[in-house]
Amino acid sequence: MKSFSERCYSLLKKVPEGKITTYKELAHALNTKAFQAVGQAMKNNPYAPHVPCHRVVSSDGSIGGFNGQIKGKKIQDKISLLQKEGIEFKGNKIKNFEEVLFSFP
Repeated sequence: MKSFSERCYSLLKKVPEGKITTYKELAHALNTKAFQAVGQAMKNNPYAPHVPCHRVVSSDGSIGGFNGQIKGKKIQDKISLLQKEGIEFKGNKIKNFEEVLFSFP
């Protein structure tokens, strides 16, 4: 049986370039409310960028992160990766959040 983190990574690989998902969407797809555990899995993702954890954001469309950093990298790095995939921003929030949000079936 796959670990919780491995199940998160398997789901995340389904999010296409140019789309984002949220910690909450991933948790719901895993039938849990463990949003923070999803965040920890993303923080410790050993498969990036093959497993695109940069495509996971907060439910309000903000990037998230702690002290302006995500796993030792600046939030601006995550924004830059998403911008290269066509995601637009207004400050640290995704501009057209509902349009680019990927929900799991």
